[in-house]
Amino acid sequence: MLQRLTHLTLASASPRRQQLLLQLQPALQLMIQPAEIDESLIEGEAASIRVLRLAQAKAEASWQRLTPDQQAWPLLAADTEVVLDGQALSKPASPEEATSFLTRLAGREHQVQTSVVLKTAQQTSHCLVTTQVKMRALDPAEIEAYIATQEYQDKAGGYAIQGQAAAFIEQIQGSYTNVVGLPLEAVYQLLTHHGYTVI
Repeated sequence: MLQRLTHLTLASASPRRQQLLLQLQPALQLMIQPAEIDESLIEGEAASIRVLRLAQAKAEASWQRLTPDQQAWPLLAADTEVVLDGQALSKPASPEEATSFLTRLAGREHQVQTSVVLKTAQQTSHCLVTTQVKMRALDPAEIEAYIATQEYQDKAGGYAIQGQAAAFIEQIQGSYTNVVGLPLEAVYQLLTHHGYTVI
């Protein structure tokens, strides 16, 4: 029999991930325990390997900071990357880098990959979710105006599909919540696998 999930540790400070989890279970008690890890790119590392490596590192780093009582509830970690031509476009470090990302993404199809790790005292599970996204062609003035909103900050690939950049997205195949930052259907399945329900 599944146990109703009431508490969850989130190894992320992302307000988007918090909002998505509360969308799944409004009464959920979230403990935010961001993980400080090295997210530097490794040359030649495949994006799918990178997102899993980072999600696992976040889960482990956050778990080690919990008390035994806090480890009684599951911990969720995730890493999301925008992938173009096999290359991960992480969070832009500057307006110039965000402009470069959007210029490259404009008029093309790319992938958004998220690795989700769910850890309990008994077991650890993970999954990888990929969504295909097609961005329409953009002129330089549109990109400049978007960068000026600063919405690109702290967003993989330099854009937020749930924000003003929704106007740039022509087509998506797969999980929408994955593009926002956390694929809820995959989270639900991982929780069920661990013996929890949120519905």
